[in-house]
Amino acid sequence: MGHSHGLRSGTRYAFSRNFKEHGMIRLSTYLKTYRVGDIVDIKVNGAVQKGMPYKAFNGKTGVVYNVTKSSVGVLLYKVVGNRYIEKRVNVRIEHVKHSRSREDFIKRVKENAQKKRQAKEQGIHLHLKRQPALPREAHVIEGVAAETITPIPYDTHI
Repeated sequence: MGHSHGLRSGTRYAFSRNFKEHGMIRLSTYLKTYRVGDIVDIKVNGAVQKGMPYKAFNGKTGVVYNVTKSSVGVLLYKVVGNRYIEKRVNVRIEHVKHSRSREDFIKRVKENAQKKRQAKEQGIHLHLKRQPALPREAHVIEGVAAETITPIPYDTHI
């Protein structure tokens, strides 16, 4: 038998709803506001067939460039061969959610601004560059004797 190469082929698990998330779509999905410039993740909701993006865009992150009544336009970059091609996809809001990729960055910016204010009040010069996690400090475990382990010699006699 032949193999179908349709528009939704290979999406059995990609477009399925998550565990305990079947049924009616939450109202919070429709109450979220999207603005131009927001970073969003595309995650297809299989319960809504309208305004569904092509399967290759599922799981991709992009920037909102257009907002309409019930959908958003998302600017994505797709890898084709050795280059990135800019793609503009119009997707209903059921299939997008705000990305959490910038949360740590925004949190760090706010903390650094607060540290700068405090340093300026105290008259201290401050370095705010991130430092990699250092190796843990060496320590000795008390009350345990060292034990030598050797393999048991192989015996061919039965």
